[in-house]
Amino acid sequence: MDDYLKEALEIVKAQASVRTMTEDEITSMVRKLVRGIQAIAGDSLVQPQVEDATCEPGKCVREKTITCCVCGKAFKIITKKHLSSHDLTPNEYREKYGYKKGMPLVCKSLQRDRRKKMKEMELWKKRGKK
Repeated sequence: MDDYLKEALEIVKAQASVRTMTEDEITSMVRKLVRGIQAIAGDSLVQPQVEDATCEPGKCVREKTITCCVCGKAFKIITKKHLSSHDLTPNEYREKYGYKKGMPLVCKSLQRDRRKKMKEMELWKKRGKK
């Protein structure tokens, strides 16, 4: 096993001990780290690999995080400000990566909490005089 892979596995092992990670997250993190370590080391055998532009919305939206398909960072909410750093608007982002037109760019737990709060507020009912 080459040194880059060993170093990447140690980093991912440490990360996995701190938070819950799926098998896909672990393997993609190892691949990215190996490429990054090789690039930093200046290994001449490294050929730049293009990330696949397809990002499955079903896999990116998780219970506690939503992953940005452009940079791969995890957030609770993908904000307009973050998307502007990639020169995208929320609508362009949704269209480019196959999200439904009105889908909120938030994690499932936050979406559920917001929905519950709005139902409790009952804004659709008129407030009458007592």
